[in-house]
Amino acid sequence: MTLDAQNISNVSLVADKMNPRVAGVKPNPDYTLTLTFTNGQVKTFDVKPYLDKGVFRELRDMRLFNSVRPFLGSVQWKNGQDFCPDMLYVDSQVQNGETLLDAGAQNISNVGLAADKMKKMR
Repeated sequence: MTLDAQNISNVSLVADKMNPRVAGVKPNPDYTLTLTFTNGQVKTFDVKPYLDKGVFRELRDMRLFNSVRPFLGSVQWKNGQDFCPDMLYVDSQVQNGETLLDAGAQNISNVGLAADKMKKMR
């Protein structure tokens, strides 16, 4: 496959449709994670519902829970537990006074910017 303007445009469209990825993570004492995403949103993800399931049981140990780090657009703990990056974004709660409407407006704005880019490329 040769790389031309159409292929580059298609790659750009796919990237614009993806959910933002985790850029930063802070573990909290209540077994939640404060997540900063690549679009600048700060959201909270509740890990408590998973603490009684499989490999996530280990995370009840606060020292291990606090070992969480950003990893390939998601998060990962010292013993390898991780979550799907899309689930982290979709299932987390918006922070910093931002409403879901604000987040939707940002996504609509991003779609508009992508459409403008395509028009300019043609």
